[in-house]
Amino acid sequence: MKKNKKKNINIYEQIANFIYETNIHSQTPRSGFWFLGSGDQSVAEHLFHTAIIAYALAHLEAKADKNKAVLMALFHDIGEGRTADNNYVNRCYGRLSETKAVEDIAKSVPFGKEIFKLYKEEQKRKTLEAKLVKDADTLEWITTLRSEETKGNIKARDWIHFAIKKLKTAPAKKLVKALVKTHPDSWWFSLAQETHDTVINEMNEKI
Repeated sequence: MKKNKKKNINIYEQIANFIYETNIHSQTPRSGFWFLGSGDQSVAEHLFHTAIIAYALAHLEAKADKNKAVLMALFHDIGEGRTADNNYVNRCYGRLSETKAVEDIAKSVPFGKEIFKLYKEEQKRKTLEAKLVKDADTLEWITTLRSEETKGNIKARDWIHFAIKKLKTAPAKKLVKALVKTHPDSWWFSLAQETHDTVINEMNEKI
């Protein structure tokens, strides 16, 4: 009976369910923060930022397909809405099948084959885009650790050094040097100073 009901769901209902399910990622916490001792982040936040970084890395690698990298990054942890996020310690004692979760999600939507194909490619880490996305995943974690470090978490620096060793691609290895050197708020202070100077100049011109 249940199978028949699923077959009768039209394409728009399938996509509607998919949209609601993927919204769960915004409420699914990343587990690494439990051990870091500070900070918090949802899976959705991680996916978005990883996609941005993947795009940037693909821009630095001329042969990479930017669109493919971004899509792959957006879907690389899509199964965690069903399995939750598991860190390295959790995985030592078993983990829910994230691959099975992604496979089931893929079966539920008309564009599922593309999602599952991207997921499997990213997991194998053989193509250029897959390697860039994995490095983007790691760099996203490093930027988060850097933010926690500047807030006073003394453990974050050691975690950063550990994460850097995982990077594989040349663009990521070059970019991480700038990321660990740059203060997370430097972009804001630069804009604030520029705005301040502009306002002061405009006031002086009116005097």
